[in-house]
Amino acid sequence: MDKPERIAAHLARNLVGLRHARGLTQEALAKSSGLPRSTIANLESGDGNPSLTVLVKVAGKLGVPIDELLASPRAKVRKWLAADLPSRSQGRGVSLRPLVPEPVPEEMLERMHFAPGAVMAGTPHLPGTREFFSCLEGAVAIFVAGDRYDLAAGDVLAFPGNVPHSYRNASETAPAMGISVVILAKAGV
Repeated sequence: MDKPERIAAHLARNLVGLRHARGLTQEALAKSSGLPRSTIANLESGDGNPSLTVLVKVAGKLGVPIDELLASPRAKVRKWLAADLPSRSQGRGVSLRPLVPEPVPEEMLERMHFAPGAVMAGTPHLPGTREFFSCLEGAVAIFVAGDRYDLAAGDVLAFPGNVPHSYRNASETAPAMGISVVILAKAGV
């Protein structure tokens, strides 16, 4: 078992690495965690002695278990079982699952599974947002600002994410699947 001073060093190193990987400043992490920025700075200096509550808040906002914050150096490998990945239903017959289970700054990456005949309205985003849909299996029709685009396996469609759009499995008998990548525009830019 590591000595307490080593655990503080592990916390400092891991916190900086995880924060940078998510594109967060100390201020942004502090604000989203409900903590003062000085607390984050103190933890990253290796001098912190955080409470369990502080660790829970920081780990939660970074999307990692507490043990990942405190762990000694090791390969940054993590496996998620399919059953452990969150999935949600949207529209009629469409299930969405994050493609990458950790937060990716300024992006949304989702696998979309369409039951036969499934339909889903897209969510309009801020002007400047760009969406990409890659059809992996089956056939998907995407309607963008009133125009229809038919995609077969291997096809990709890019379109502005701030205009009305919707998705439909073009088949009434076979499922379809695709990957949605949304590059989000920043508010106020």
